Amino acid sequence: MNPSQRLEKAHLHVAGASTIQLIRLDRIRVLNPRVRNKAVFAKLVENIAAIGLKRPITVSVNGADDHGETFDLVCGQGRFEAFSTLGEQEIPCVVVSAKEADRFLISLVENLARRKHSNRDLLSSMNILSERGYSTKEIAAKTGLDPAYVNCILMLLRQGEERLIAAVEKGWLPIKVATIIARASDSETQLAMVEAYESGVLKGDQIIKIRRLIDRRKALGKNYSHRPHSAEQLTTPQKLLNAYQNEVRRQKVMIKKADINEQRLLIMVTAMRKLLADEYFCTLLRTEAIQDMPKALADRIQGEAS
Repeated sequence: MNPSQRLEKAHLHVAGASTIQLIRLDRIRVLNPRVRNKAVFAKLVENIAAIGLKRPITVSVNGADDHGETFDLVCGQGRFEAFSTLGEQEIPCVVVSAKEADRFLISLVENLARRKHSNRDLLSSMNILSERGYSTKEIAAKTGLDPAYVNCILMLLRQGEERLIAAVEKGWLPIKVATIIARASDSETQLAMVEAYESGVLKGDQIIKIRRLIDRRKALGKNYSHRPHSAEQLTTPQKLLNAYQNEVRRQKVMIKKADINEQRLLIMVTAMRKLLADEYFCTLLRTEAIQDMPKALADRIQGEAS
């Protein structure tokens, strides 16, 4: 398929994706280069060097010369630059057929769709890998974490220690202390805390936090989903009244927002009706090839006009 045929397909849909193919880096042009955080980029390069490229970049054909087709980068500048930093000559690409305006749309959609994984997602993935038979060393290689850290986290995950893991992720509870708390009895934990304080591993404010964490863990359970029933959690007439009043307030706010939006829509419809009645404005729209509008707005204008 030549470049003109690819561009013709863009009139029918935003992008027609081809199979993944290897393309030389010097055949790809970055249209809108962005300045990236050096620390984040360094981690990306290290990750790709360790485990490879997880997802190909997206490019679009922009022409051809004596050496073959040339491409514009649509999405994946970080991965593209990481491959260049690592000295690679080629990179896996998904080639799409799209006009210049559509290329920006594809890039925007892919950036919006990219989900930022939370620490909980990472921990869950580590647990899944462990259940599938991966060793601690293999999991550490895939995640870029220290094997000792991975081993301790897996132990906490198997025992359902959500509160301890959350404290470790927040940074104020050392992983080794969390492991000791999970394995030891109350008396052993107290002794370990005293030793950690005397050795300087833990400070006074950390001891207080850990003591509160241990008390909550003992009273409410290891994970956040466990909530033992108490007298305070029983439904009372006052709680029902509070719930009803909160719902009434919520409904009133929704009605007020709906009224405001209705007024704004009315202003917009009125303005569009006046503009569409102006022949000069309609001629300008036709000149700029802007001949349509959202169906809901068009139906509203036609409905009020009739």
